[in-house]
This record gives sequence, structure tokens and C-alpha cells, in this order.
Amino acid sequence: MKYRTLGRTGIKVSPYALGAMMFGAMGNPDHDESVRIIHRALDSGINVIDTADAYSRGESEEIVGKALKGGRRDDVVLATKAALPMGDDPNLQGGSRRWLVRALDDSLRRLGTDHVDLFQLHRPAPDTDVEETLAALTDLVRAGKVRAFGTSSLPASDIVEAQWTAERRGLLRFRTEQPTYSILNRGIEREVLPVAERYGMGVLVYSPLAGGLLTGRYRKGRTADTHRAGFGFRHLRDESRLDAVEQLLALAKEAGLPPTHLAMAFAIAHPGVSSALVGPRTMEHLDDLLSGVETVLSDDVLDRIDAIVPPGTDVGTLDMAYNPPAIGRTGLRRRVADERAAA
Repeated sequence: MKYRTLGRTGIKVSPYALGAMMFGAMGNPDHDESVRIIHRALDSGINVIDTADAYSRGESEEIVGKALKGGRRDDVVLATKAALPMGDDPNLQGGSRRWLVRALDDSLRRLGTDHVDLFQLHRPAPDTDVEETLAALTDLVRAGKVRAFGTSSLPASDIVEAQWTAERRGLLRFRTEQPTYSILNRGIEREVLPVAERYGMGVLVYSPLAGGLLTGRYRKGRTADTHRAGFGFRHLRDESRLDAVEQLLALAKEAGLPPTHLAMAFAIAHPGVSSALVGPRTMEHLDDLLSGVETVLSDDVLDRIDAIVPPGTDVGTLDMAYNPPAIGRTGLRRRVADERAAA
């Protein structure tokens, strides 16, 4: 496996990274099997494991910790995340110093290690001053508990603001970003990827298979009785996405590639992408993805993908995608009725 540099951190990472969201109650509750999957990934040359406290409420981190016992920790670029709710208490979430310090200590305990190589803000925290977050993360690096820190799903404008704040305040800066990216979701090509490249940030993209749509298991006019479909994900029934999938499946067949290999090769072809996360639930899923790790798409195939989903555009959205507050909260995008009437 050919390794890349994670932005300008100097850390070498594999083009495929192992996402651990499916280990635990959210996916595969069998700890022993999950550990075997992790070991298989590491033996294949994958050297990045990405997990989060919110994945099965810490169970994923515990499974990763089990897998890294016995001397494997030093060979892994270990990443975790915090910010999503970890309980009913409103302070068990977000980007405050109060929460991030505690969340990291909890993660380190579950992972069975004294440091992580990458600590990421799982989602933007618009109710918290970015200086508060950066100061807390800077202190965690200086305490030796974190080697580098980054974000996930941060809009380009917020990335720029954070970089400027770090420079003005003499703080360490976000070194990575983890956005969603696939053939169906190319919106980050417009601003996020160029901004990340400008600031030397590594980019670990998630859901390169578009939440399962690019596996070929979900087809227009068919019902797929699968694990993900059981959760009722809306993006698996989006007609516009399914129309694009049909075209992409035909392209993959013509190119002589499984659709998963087409999707993964596309995700890692962008020069701004450091690694693409694979999130297998079973050994079969992992083996299928690993068999395509050497796939390189020709310019002709990439041009035909562009014709189906133009660069910088999205076909629908993932159910788990982040919506900025200005979109989700009416009061931030619309004057109240009395103000409109007075105007």
C-alpha cells in the first residue's frame, strides 16, 4: 500500500483508513469478530483507525482498544472524535474546554492508551467561541495526550476563521478535516478541499460509498433487506440519487469494476484527499474493499463520472450530513412576522 502525508503534519497515512463506526451495537456487536476485522485491516497495510466516543456510546473505542493490545498501538495512527451528545446532561457534548478535556480522558481510558494521534471535533459547535475550543485542544497537545487535532464537517468559512483565530491568539491550529465525500456528494470540491489544501490540512473523507448507495445493493424499484435499510435511511430511497446510481453502475460494469472499487478509487483520486474511510461491518465487506485498493481510474472514466455528477455538486444529501444552524433554525434565516410586516 502506498502511503501519503496527512496534510503537512508529516504523518504518513494509508489511502484507505478504517472507520470503526460499525463496531459495537450500531453495527457488529461481536467484539471478537470486530477485533479480527481490525487485525485484518492492519495486516493489509491500513495504518489509520478512526473512531469516536459517540459510536455505540463508547463501545467502538473499547473494541479498538482490545484490538490494539499486545504491541500494535505504536503501528497505528489512532484517531477519535468528540462533540456529539454522550448523555442527557447538556454539558456532555460540544466544543467547550469543560467537555473536551473530560471526553478525551474518557476516550483514552476506553482505548487503553495514553494519547491519540488525532483528536477531532465531531461536529461544529457554533454556540462555542472557536478560541475556547482551540485553546483547550492546544493544551491537550502540550499535555502529550494529543499529537494533532482537527474537525469534521466544518464549513469552509469556519475553517478560515479558525485558522485566523489560531494565528492571532498564538494557538495551535486545526490540522485535518473530515467531510463526507463520494461520487454522489462532491460539494466539498468547491470550497472545503481548496481551503484545506491552502492551509496544509489533511482530509479524511467519510462515506465514500454514499451511505451504502454505491455498493450496488440499493437499486431503483427494488427493496433491499439490509442492515442499513432497516434504519430507514431516507438517502437510500432518494429518487435523484438512485437515478445517478443506475448510471454509475452501468459505467462500473463497462469499466470492468465492482461499484465499490469505482467509488473508492474516485474518492482517493482527488489531490486534496489524504485517506478515505471504509466502515466494514463484516469481514466480507472489508475483503471486498481491500481487493480494490490498487484500482486507478482512467481519465476517461473520471470524465464520464463528471458527466453524471458534475464536479462540486451533490445529488441529494446523506441523512447524517451536517446542516449549518442558519439552514436548520428558522430564526437565523427569516425575520419574525412582525418585523416583515414593519418593513
